Amino acid sequence: MEAHAFDLLLRWAHFLGGLIWIGHNYANVVQRPSYRPLQREEMADASSATFMALLNREHGTFRYASVVTWGAGIVMLLQRGWLMDAIMLKGYFAVIGLGMWIGTLMLANLWLVLWPHQKKVLGFVPASLDDRIRCARVTYLSSRINTMLSIPLLFFMAASTHGTAVFS
Repeated sequence: MEAHAFDLLLRWAHFLGGLIWIGHNYANVVQRPSYRPLQREEMADASSATFMALLNREHGTFRYASVVTWGAGIVMLLQRGWLMDAIMLKGYFAVIGLGMWIGTLMLANLWLVLWPHQKKVLGFVPASLDDRIRCARVTYLSSRINTMLSIPLLFFMAASTHGTAVFS
């Protein structure tokens, strides 16, 4: 594949994956602006409307969109020879490096904190009712952390190209 076409493919994968990943977080904030704990009755009956709504969510799509987004970003940095400078926050690349580190933290939060707890809430992993209720709170907070982290992430991504004068 020609280098320009590969770069364009990476950019679009990064952009579209990011829209799905970050968009899912923002949609959750709009749908549930404040935390309302799930009631024992809602979690005890697997056929309850609330539980079925949780189960029917796009719980898989946004997780894999995060991997596509992060992976495409890393490959773009590597392809340009910027990865090590971004990792080490050197000079001009410190701006995009900060965005990369925030994205890495968000990816780790999603896969290592949110998803293991969400699997219990959704019933994919056996858990007691009390544990499922506790895990629902953890997934809510973890999702909100990623939503809040996406604000500086988007800022640093845009500033790396359209505002580095502010950081020089």
